[in-house]
Amino acid sequence: MIKRAFIIHGWGGSPEHDWLQWLKEKLEQKGFEVHVPAMPNTFFPKINAWTSKLKEVVGKCDENTYFVGHSIGCQTVMRYIESLKDKEKAGGAILVAGWFNLTDDTWDESYTPKIANEWIHTKIDFEKIKKHTKKIVDFASDNDPYVPLSDAEIFRKKLNAEVIVLHGKGHVSEEDGVKEVPFVLDKLLDMMK
Repeated sequence: MIKRAFIIHGWGGSPEHDWLQWLKEKLEQKGFEVHVPAMPNTFFPKINAWTSKLKEVVGKCDENTYFVGHSIGCQTVMRYIESLKDKEKAGGAILVAGWFNLTDDTWDESYTPKIANEWIHTKIDFEKIKKHTKKIVDFASDNDPYVPLSDAEIFRKKLNAEVIVLHGKGHVSEEDGVKEVPFVLDKLLDMMK
């Protein structure tokens, strides 16, 4: 059975942004089927639109289906897994610069509350997520300007996620000089064994 990976970009991102194409190419070289969908209305993301798009792209989810999310893409992945039907399982999820809260500096942007409030205040059923996958890894950077490092502890406590703290990687984006993510590739390949 072929293993599939879905890589979900962040807010204001696209399939060509950051390290997503690098990761796609590396996984395809290993024989995996990889999808990096363009999420709708990227600068004004909405929960329903993004999770619906992911459902449409994935089709049938099973234990050979893996997810990598970046930033708000992590929220999308979690909310998608939460929505799976009772017997459906996902192989696992890697969350890069994922968040439940945003730093005070992020709120200085006038449009941020209009978008972020929905994502921050719409509850996530962590128990449902854990029922559908046991393998979750969270990569957090110790100098992310948008995401408080304390959010990593939420991933650990609520999802039993393995948390890996990166040093000096910012929001783990191209703007921070991150164009390749061998640490994500290695963890995903290990998860897929």
